[in-house]
Amino acid sequence: MRFLRKSLLGLFLLSLTLGLLAYAGVLVRDAVQVRLNEEPRVPRARERVFAVNVVPVEFGTVVPELAAFGEVQSRRTLELRAATGGTLMDLAEDFVEGGRVEAGQLLARVNPADAEAALSRAESDVLDAELETREAARALELARDELAAAEDQVALREQALQRQRDLLERNVGTAAAVETAELAVSSARQAVLTRRQALASAEARIDQAASAGKRAQLAREEAQRRLDDTEIRAQFAGTLTDVNVVAGRLVSANERLGSLIDLGALEVAFRVSTQQYARLLDDDGRLRPAGVTVTLDVFGTNITAQGTLSRDGAAVGEGQTGRLLFASLDAARGFKPGDFVTVTLAEPALDFVARLPATAVDAGDQVLMVGEEDRLEVVDVRVMRRQGDDVLIRARDLAGREVVAERTPLLGAGIKVKPLRAGGDEAPAEPEMLELTEERRARLVAFIEGNTRMPAEAKTRILAQLAQPKVPAQTVERIESRMGG
Repeated sequence: MRFLRKSLLGLFLLSLTLGLLAYAGVLVRDAVQVRLNEEPRVPRARERVFAVNVVPVEFGTVVPELAAFGEVQSRRTLELRAATGGTLMDLAEDFVEGGRVEAGQLLARVNPADAEAALSRAESDVLDAELETREAARALELARDELAAAEDQVALREQALQRQRDLLERNVGTAAAVETAELAVSSARQAVLTRRQALASAEARIDQAASAGKRAQLAREEAQRRLDDTEIRAQFAGTLTDVNVVAGRLVSANERLGSLIDLGALEVAFRVSTQQYARLLDDDGRLRPAGVTVTLDVFGTNITAQGTLSRDGAAVGEGQTGRLLFASLDAARGFKPGDFVTVTLAEPALDFVARLPATAVDAGDQVLMVGEEDRLEVVDVRVMRRQGDDVLIRARDLAGREVVAERTPLLGAGIKVKPLRAGGDEAPAEPEMLELTEERRARLVAFIEGNTRMPAEAKTRILAQLAQPKVPAQTVERIESRMGG
């Protein structure tokens, strides 16, 4: 009886188990069929809106600035060279590197002994020439007197000859006496010729003496110049550089001893492109005397000077491009020749232009304008000038509109954006700060220090925030939510 009861109970439990398994299989099958038969639900796509910085377009008159790099130099630079060879002596105290000298100041002297001796000999030759000139003048005067006396003798001899002829005609004289008188006249005339030759010689001596005196005078002047060349003087007021002298040094002729630079006549030479050069010309094709600002950057401290555009180079130069310009500097305090400077030059004013950030214009000279419903539109513009990080543009239908200040590859025509204006409400608000009690601060610090799963960098950053007098409220809420408090 017991056996039958237990058998029936086991059979009941087995039947119940099989029924439950069959029911579960039916439920799984129905669920799978319902899942396979239902239509897939696609989530509704939302349009992505980009936040962009925008700037307003305002047209007006702008004076562009041309920036270039140049080198400061002096309009007057003189090399000091020894005109003659010899030993240097009498060096000036200012004849050193960086020494300031005045115009005409004696800087050094080459030993003048030989030049002084040559000058003395030349002066002696001049004295000899003067003596010869005076002696020749006296000889000329005597020759003239002798010629006059000889001419008087001829006149007397001719009178005697005429008298003998008269006597011969009256049969008082003799032919021999007439012949003797004729011979005397001939001798007197020969004496006149001799005196004329002597006079010509005396006159030639005068000319020779004058020529010798002129040569002696030239020799003395040349000797004086050589003596003057032994002195090295400053031709103008300036500063010395590249000085290479010492007292007692033996120098050769034309040897370079240093250079003299006029720091009061500084100018800057800089090169610009041909297009920029064309914008600096007036209607007559001449260079405008525009104002120039020269800046020297000395480890963050700028030294500036004002100047005026003065001239341009006559030729381009081999291997060069553009145009070389020169600008004279006014009161260039602190500048030295050789300084590498930045030159800023004001160009003619441009009308009806707008200044935009350079990032707002792409390579095709196009900008993105915010249109209706805050959607972007592509507008063509004309870039007039580039001014550092800005550009000057001209365009139609942009007055008063807003353009994207910073273009990215994600932006294009038709994209909806959220304009962020300078000083607008879109600026992010400052995070809320909390002042914690010492117990609350200690509890938060203990939780952070006991958290082993937090990265070391994040733990250090959060502990640094908790150490401040005021802690961001968002940080406190996030930590307490993890603590369960």
